[in-house]
Amino acid sequence: MNKSNHFHDITEEAILLSKEKHNKNRIIIGYGTCGIAAGAEEVLKEVQQVLHELKIDDVIIEKTGCIGCCSYEPLMDIELANSPRVSYKNVKPKEVKEIIDKHFEGELKKEKVFCMFDEQENIIQNQESWKYNIPEIYSGLPTFKSLPMLKKQKRITLRNVGIIDPENINDYLARGGYQALYKALTALSPKEVIDEIKSSGLRGRGGAGFPTGVKWEFAYNAELSKTTEDSIEKTEKYVVCNADEGDPGAFMDRSLIEGDPHSVIEGLTIAAYAIGATKGFIYIRAEYPLAIKRLEIALKQAYENHFLGDNIFGTDFHFSIEIRKGAGAFVCGEETALINSIMGLRGEPRPRPPYPAVSGLWGKPTIINNVKTLVTVPVILLNGAKWFSSIGTEDTKGTAVFALTGDVKNSGLVEVPMGTTLREIIFDIGGGVKGDKQFKAVQTGGPSGGCIPFSLIDTPVDFASLKKLGSIMGSGGMIVCSESTCMVDLARYFMTFIASESCGKCTPCREGTVRALEMLEKITSGDATIDILTDLEQLSLVIKDTALCGLGQTAPNPILSTLKYFREEYIEHIEQKVCRAKVCPGLFNYVINDDLCIKCGVCQNVCPVDAVFGSKETGFFIENRLCISCNACFERCPKRAIEKVN
Repeated sequence: MNKSNHFHDITEEAILLSKEKHNKNRIIIGYGTCGIAAGAEEVLKEVQQVLHELKIDDVIIEKTGCIGCCSYEPLMDIELANSPRVSYKNVKPKEVKEIIDKHFEGELKKEKVFCMFDEQENIIQNQESWKYNIPEIYSGLPTFKSLPMLKKQKRITLRNVGIIDPENINDYLARGGYQALYKALTALSPKEVIDEIKSSGLRGRGGAGFPTGVKWEFAYNAELSKTTEDSIEKTEKYVVCNADEGDPGAFMDRSLIEGDPHSVIEGLTIAAYAIGATKGFIYIRAEYPLAIKRLEIALKQAYENHFLGDNIFGTDFHFSIEIRKGAGAFVCGEETALINSIMGLRGEPRPRPPYPAVSGLWGKPTIINNVKTLVTVPVILLNGAKWFSSIGTEDTKGTAVFALTGDVKNSGLVEVPMGTTLREIIFDIGGGVKGDKQFKAVQTGGPSGGCIPFSLIDTPVDFASLKKLGSIMGSGGMIVCSESTCMVDLARYFMTFIASESCGKCTPCREGTVRALEMLEKITSGDATIDILTDLEQLSLVIKDTALCGLGQTAPNPILSTLKYFREEYIEHIEQKVCRAKVCPGLFNYVINDDLCIKCGVCQNVCPVDAVFGSKETGFFIENRLCISCNACFERCPKRAIEKVN
C-alpha cells in the first residue's frame, strides 16, 4: 500500500463526509468541562428526548469542545441543511423543546440566540471555508466574528476548538489536519522543519517564553553516542507534551485537548521528527478526565490511520505516544520535575544545566513543549514562518491564549495577537468588570505572576512588557480584580497555594514561602507592625534569587507586585486596621441594618457558629466576637440587610 496515496484518499473522503454533514440537519452541544458544569449533559439528554417525542430522526447530534465563551454555556447550536449554524446561549433543559420546535418550523427564539456562523473560516491556507446562503429569517443576527468577545480575537491556536467534533478524526482532516505532518515527513528535512520554526519566532507558551526552534535545535544537535568501537548510532531521544496545567484559574490546555486533541498529537509528532525522537509522552493531570478520554480516542484513531506507529506516510520515521497521568502536583509543571515524575521518581526539580534538551528522560535528550506551543506548530508549517511572524510584536510573534476569569463579564478563552493591550482584553473582549464595579487590577501568570494596576492597563501583552511590570505571561491565566478584591488577601491566597505546593527540596522555597505566608496572615488579621513590610520584601527577594527552580524563583511575584503597586493597602491593614474591600476577617464587622431587615431568620439559620442572636419577634443582631467571617449570612440575606463596616 502506498501510504502517501492513502493519506490523500482518506483526506478527500473526510472532506466529502464533512460536506455531507452540512447537507443534513445537526444539533451541536458545547460539551467541554465548562459546558458540562453548566448543565450541557442535561441539555443533551433533553435534546435526545425531544427529538424522540417529535419523531424527528433525520438529525445528527454532535458534541464539540468549549468555543471559549464560557459565560454563555451551555451552548446549543442548530444547523439545518445548507443553512447557517445558529448558537443558542445559556440553554436550560426546559427551553430545549421550544427552541427546537421554533427553529425547525422556521422561527427563532431570538432572546436566546447567541450568534450565527455565516461561514466557518479555516485558518489554514488553501483549505475550504464553509459559506452559506443566509435565510431572511436570520437577517440581523450577530455573527460569530462580530460578537464583542470575538471581533478582536485571532483564533490560530484555538482554530478548531468549538467548531469540530473532537472525537471524529474526519472533522480534523477536513480542516487541514495532519497536512503539516505530511509536509514535514515527505518534503522537509528535520533541519528544515527546525529552521522554519526558528524563523517564525514562536516562543514557548508554557511560561518561560524560550524560542521553540532553538530548543529543538539543541536536541537535534545532541551528541551521537558511541555504542561499540566500530559503530556510532544516534542516541535515543524523547519529546514530551506538558499538559500539567496547575495554575488556579487556568484552563487553556484542558480546553484545547478537549476540543482539538489531534492538533496536539500532530504537533508533538512534528517535534519528534524534527529532533529525531521515536517516543513521546503526553503528561496530563488526572483531574482532566474528559481531556484524557478524548486524547485516548484521538490516539487510537491516529494509530488506525497510520499517523502514528511505523513508517508513517511510507517514510522510515517511526513514532509512538504514551499518556502519563500526573497526580496534580503544581511543581510537576516544571520541566525537570515533570521528567522525574514520568520516570516514576518523586516529582521535584533538579539543578540545570544539564538542560533536558541534552539530558532529560533517562539521561537522553528530551524536548518538553506546552500544549499551546505544539498546537501552533502545524499551522506555521502550512502557512509559513513569514505569515506567523507578521502577527504580534517585534519581540513576541503570533498570538496569546488566555483564560480570562475573575470579576469580568465575559469569562472564557481569549486568543489575541501579541501586543494587544490589557485594556482591550478586559474591556473590549471581556466586557468590563462584573456588576459595573471599579476595575482595580489584573493578575497575569498564575501564582508565579504579578498584579498590574489600572494605571498600567494600556500595557501591551507580550513577554518583555509584562516582565518589566514585575509580572509574567505565564501559561496564560488572567484574573480580573475589582474594587471588591483585597490585594493583600490576594497575595496571601497565592502564597497559601505556593507554600502548600512546594516540593520541599530547596530551603528558600520550602521555608521561605511558609514564613512569607505567616507574615501575610499577620497583616490580614491586623496583628502586624509596619516594620513587617521591610522583612516581607527582603524575604521575597531572597526567595526570588536563591530558589532552585523557576517556580520557586517566581513564587514571590504576587507579593512584590502588590507591595509595589498597592502598598497603601498594606499600610491601611497595619496602621488603621482597615481592609477597604472588607474581606480580611478581624478588620471589619457584620451589622444588621434594622431598616432593611424583614426578620426572616435566614441569617440565624445559616450561621455555622451561632453568632446571630435574637428572634423573629424582636429582631436579630450579630455577636462579632463569635463570628468567623464565613460570609454565609451576608450572601444569603434576601434583602441585603447585612452590612460590612470597618
